[in-house]
Amino acid sequence: MSWGTELWDQFDNLEKHTQWGIDFLDKYAKFVKERLEIEQNYAKQLRNLVKKFCPKRSAKDEEPRFTSCLSFYNILNELNDYAGQREVVAEEIGHRVYAEIMRYSNDIKGERKSHLHEGRKAQQYLDMCLKQMDNSKRKFERECREAEKAQQSYERLDNDTNATKSDVEKAKQQLHLRTHMADESKNEYAAQLQNYNAEQHKHFYIVIPQVYKHLQEMDERRTIKLSECYKGFADAERKVIPIISKCLEGMVQAAKSVDERRDSQIVVDCFKSGFEPPGDFPFEDYSQHIYRTVSDGTISTPKQESLKPDPRMTVGKAKGKLWLFGKKPKGPALEDFSHLPPEQRRKRLQQRIDELSRELQKEMDQKDALNKMKDVYEKNPQMGDPGSLHPKIAETTSNIERLRMEIHKNEGWLSEVEGKVSQRSERRHSAEANHLVAQGRESPEGSYTEDANQEGRVQPQHHAHPEFDDEFDDDEPLPAIGHCKSLYPFDGNNEGTLAMKEGEVLYIIEEDKGDGWTRARKQNGEEGYVPTSYIEITLEKNSKGS
Repeated sequence: MSWGTELWDQFDNLEKHTQWGIDFLDKYAKFVKERLEIEQNYAKQLRNLVKKFCPKRSAKDEEPRFTSCLSFYNILNELNDYAGQREVVAEEIGHRVYAEIMRYSNDIKGERKSHLHEGRKAQQYLDMCLKQMDNSKRKFERECREAEKAQQSYERLDNDTNATKSDVEKAKQQLHLRTHMADESKNEYAAQLQNYNAEQHKHFYIVIPQVYKHLQEMDERRTIKLSECYKGFADAERKVIPIISKCLEGMVQAAKSVDERRDSQIVVDCFKSGFEPPGDFPFEDYSQHIYRTVSDGTISTPKQESLKPDPRMTVGKAKGKLWLFGKKPKGPALEDFSHLPPEQRRKRLQQRIDELSRELQKEMDQKDALNKMKDVYEKNPQMGDPGSLHPKIAETTSNIERLRMEIHKNEGWLSEVEGKVSQRSERRHSAEANHLVAQGRESPEGSYTEDANQEGRVQPQHHAHPEFDDEFDDDEPLPAIGHCKSLYPFDGNNEGTLAMKEGEVLYIIEEDKGDGWTRARKQNGEEGYVPTSYIEITLEKNSKGS
């Protein structure tokens, strides 16, 4: 099947068909461009959505502590990765499909123009040969008519007895001239006819088939290019399917990590004040000094010292100290957190001790490194001056002593709080076991005003008041800036470290600061430090979840 043999007389239709093919190519290129813009806008909107709902660093709420919130933020991280894959699809479509099809469209337009020009040029040459042949044919026909007229004139004069000899001779010469011219025209017409037939055969069997063959090959290449672009379009989607599947699997795992029991316990840990419920109000008998006649149906109230009103339990005289269900007092935050309820105070002190312990460990590691460097300088003076390290070593030693004193001071406060909480718990269990009356139990105010210097310092917590969030919140989880894959297992026995298995994928939330440790987070929200040399880190182009 060849256009040159099957469509030898369809030049105009082939010209229209090849133009339609190029128009269709441009139409598909426009489709790819619009799809590319849709993918880019979709990815951009997804990233804006993630940014909108990610926790802000300045936020002061407790949401990130709950498993439901941590799962939601993990889903946001996965959605951010999903948006990145949509950007990869858009980039792949732009490079492999749109750019390629636009380049090929420009090439094929030039090629088509060249082939059509060759076909028109061949047709014009054949038309010129036909015109020359037609001119020689008309000339031959005209000369033959003139020769025939000359012959008739000669025969007429030759048969006329009245014609002179000179007239006959003149007619004879004219006949010979016209006959000669007719013969020359005949030879010229025969030559032109032979030439035209040869050119026509060459045109329809060699030149035009060659031109049409090129047009056919061009059109087939256009069809093949469209097929390749269709496949490349699908491959761009297929390549990201495994990663998108991992993102969706991560969302499913985040959903499975929601633990309602843990969230309930977090609520208890967050808002538990450590106070005992208020005791029963005593009966205040104002009729003890009224002498009444005892009669039937009259209740006589015994005079007992135990029924005297306790000034500490009188609401009107509490002067705002009983704030379990009211507004908590406003005041500056104290260093020992004594302005907080016992449980919250213990929690804050424990957090501070953990932070100070981590800082102390870093300072000790830095001091060991400086001492090792000093030993190296002393053994190899050309590498550096050992004396230049003395100020830094002294500063590190001072920091270590300061941190130890801070830890000791906070541990003392923590022991004080834990001891009082334990005593109150024992008293409460004892009271409940023996069903003591209200007079035998201490009021919440009395429990925390055992001495004068503690009364103004330790205050109870109100019950689930909104203002509580302003002072008792912890920092929210840092957004992930990349991810890593563990190369080796790590047990994470030390405090602040994070255990991991070989091949486990973690989120990176803080880069190595030069101490050889990187801060990471697991899928379940557990955070800690891992050795930088144990992991393979991949940071995002723009911070993930920013």
